Amino acid sequence: MEPEDVDENKEIIISARERGPGPGRYALPSTCGDEAHDATKHKKPSYSFGRRFKLSSFICSPGPCYSINPHITRNGRDGTPVYSMLSRQKEINEFKTPAPGCYHPEKVHPPGERHSCKYSMGFRTRCRKRDLNPASNVYALPPVMGSTQANKQSYPSWSMTGRSHARNFAEDLAKTPGPGQYNAVQPNVMRNQAPRYSLLGRNHMPGDGTVKPGPGAHRPEVVDLNKPAAPKHSLGIRHSEFVTPLIMECKD
Repeated sequence: MEPEDVDENKEIIISARERGPGPGRYALPSTCGDEAHDATKHKKPSYSFGRRFKLSSFICSPGPCYSINPHITRNGRDGTPVYSMLSRQKEINEFKTPAPGCYHPEKVHPPGERHSCKYSMGFRTRCRKRDLNPASNVYALPPVMGSTQANKQSYPSWSMTGRSHARNFAEDLAKTPGPGQYNAVQPNVMRNQAPRYSLLGRNHMPGDGTVKPGPGAHRPEVVDLNKPAAPKHSLGIRHSEFVTPLIMECKD
């Protein structure tokens, strides 16, 4: 935007509007505190509350933070025996020799003697990928019904098909239309035609489409032009106090 456009849109200030500030615009300097105190008034001494300063950085020696071992003397460690409380050591897995109570010879059948059959109940063995042999129910014998087996004796079989239209006794070689192919003649063609009426939508009468007031829109009881009435004053707008009054030249 150019500077000329800014000057044109700027509001012109009325010089009569610029007045001096009122009494409330000026305030006496405060007599409380230390800042902006009235110089003509007596001021008491004021003390500032500061914060604690940090310790000097050159003090870097540690305090009494050393813990001396009570078992250490100037001649070394003292000879007092010290025992530690540890857990029980784990048994070595390589040397798990069974004890005498682990053997039960009374349960063993005498060798060389006859005894009944014994069967052990174990888990189902896992199938290996190389043992994917088909089961016995996979194989099925060929059917012997019908005439599909060449090495089996079968009775003669005939196929059932639909009747063919070609070379049939019902075949229409002339292909002439029958009586049902012709429609009956309408009576209106040969005789007097009866009147026919068509159903259409309702037609509106042509007229003026403007909105016209009804009887209730007129209120003659409100009209008081022909009756005496009290004076009425109109409320206008407030005029500016800076408007120049109309001064007309008076002729003598």
